[in-house]
Amino acid sequence: MTHSFDRDYWEGHWEQAHDAAPADLAGSGPNPYLASGTSGLAPGTALDAGCGTGAEAAWLAAHGWQVTGADISAAALAQAAERVASQPGSGRLAWVEADLTMWEPGRRFDLVTTNYAHPAMPQLAFYERIADWVAPGGTLLIVGHLHDAAADSHGHHPPAEATVTLADITRGLGSDAWSINRAEERTRTLAGPGGLAVTLRDAVVQAMRHPDGG
Repeated sequence: MTHSFDRDYWEGHWEQAHDAAPADLAGSGPNPYLASGTSGLAPGTALDAGCGTGAEAAWLAAHGWQVTGADISAAALAQAAERVASQPGSGRLAWVEADLTMWEPGRRFDLVTTNYAHPAMPQLAFYERIADWVAPGGTLLIVGHLHDAAADSHGHHPPAEATVTLADITRGLGSDAWSINRAEERTRTLAGPGGLAVTLRDAVVQAMRHPDGG
């Protein structure tokens, strides 16, 4: 069964995840690429595009960034707000319920990051869209799943347009506007539901927009 990553899908996903293991969501940390991807950057304004339950946005705020977390799911944002209520940096966070295929932030950011986000539009077009929101001299950090044709544990197949390669992503960032600082495929193993090991194949791209804006 192939599904679409629309609002109804994500509302159901986050509500189901919260009902199944609310403590796991509250205690889950950011992906390991965020710290290395922001190392050496002076904290400024940041956008977490498709922030889910806020693990990465919360980490950035705790490290001095002024963060906007945007997501299509009201359920995810409610869990994100609950997560950070008593955490350091909570005053540096703003949550926005938004369909990122249509939303315009009306500004640019020193850092734009997206972490495993899947909107209801082709994945590569999404990355190119959010890249426009990076300020001159700013950083784009993409962490995405590398999918294959196999169904997931629920029997779901991601749409074909949700699958991109590392080469697709870097090719979409023209050398006249961007310097690619990092582009790599990584594999890591996490503890999944019931203690079962889950293997993730990740694409990690970090790029800096040229100071002249490209």
